[in-house]
Amino acid sequence: MKQIEYHCCHGGILSVWEHESALLKCAMTFSVFLPSQSEDKDVPFVTFLSGLTCTHENFTTKGGAYRTASKLGIAVIAPDTSPRGEHVPDEPDAYDFGKGAGFYLNATQDPWAEHYQMESYIVEELNKLVCNEFPLISDRQGLMGHSMGGHGAITLYLKHPEIYKSVSAFSPIVAPTQAPWGVKAFSGYLGDNKDTWNSYDACELIAHVKSAEENSEIRIDCGLADPFLEEYLKPQLFEKACRKVGQKLNLNLHEGYDHSYYFIQSFMDDHIHHHSKILTEK
Repeated sequence: MKQIEYHCCHGGILSVWEHESALLKCAMTFSVFLPSQSEDKDVPFVTFLSGLTCTHENFTTKGGAYRTASKLGIAVIAPDTSPRGEHVPDEPDAYDFGKGAGFYLNATQDPWAEHYQMESYIVEELNKLVCNEFPLISDRQGLMGHSMGGHGAITLYLKHPEIYKSVSAFSPIVAPTQAPWGVKAFSGYLGDNKDTWNSYDACELIAHVKSAEENSEIRIDCGLADPFLEEYLKPQLFEKACRKVGQKLNLNLHEGYDHSYYFIQSFMDDHIHHHSKILTEK
């Protein structure tokens, strides 16, 4: 693991690291924000999963998370969205498939399966790495994400409750099996098996989750001026699915806001407080 950036930030430290991923078979980059509290003790943390076309850098430089995270003593990890490198398969003319569009799943189809194992990378390899290398509390961690990353945050939270204790999302793709982005990605990465598709669909997962009423509250924020809201995001479907099984959901729809990082930074403080409340409970 090699450090490639180091910055003082809101009383804490923001660093960027590169490591060789055994699962993805390429070099991967991620950022880590450590609040000053981590100098004396291990701290809870949140991993932010970014959206289509993004790397770790989009959230790191534009998310606006670190002032409140520093105040509350929360660390923040920001990984990349897909494997990288000239040897990694890609569709260079597509922004919504291939590099920058890993969809936080484990691909089963050639040629994608060799490298596109993003679920296992986030849940297993990266998680183990950051918990071993930084002063983090492994059993007090949550997930947050945007768009494709919001899809990743919610599905990984629902699939791995033994690891993740809190979750929130900005503009998540909650029903990818019913949305163009998801149908394209799942067809390419996963093939024709719709049961496999459903294992990466938040609406399908919540419908079959055990003891949903015992889960922590899920927070979602969407902008009503988001051009992708109706065709791609479909928050009302997840709201209906949560209501049916008794899952606590805090869905916030904001007049005038779009799909951009201007939207994300406007409500980031609320999301950091949401995670802090859950992750610091005694």
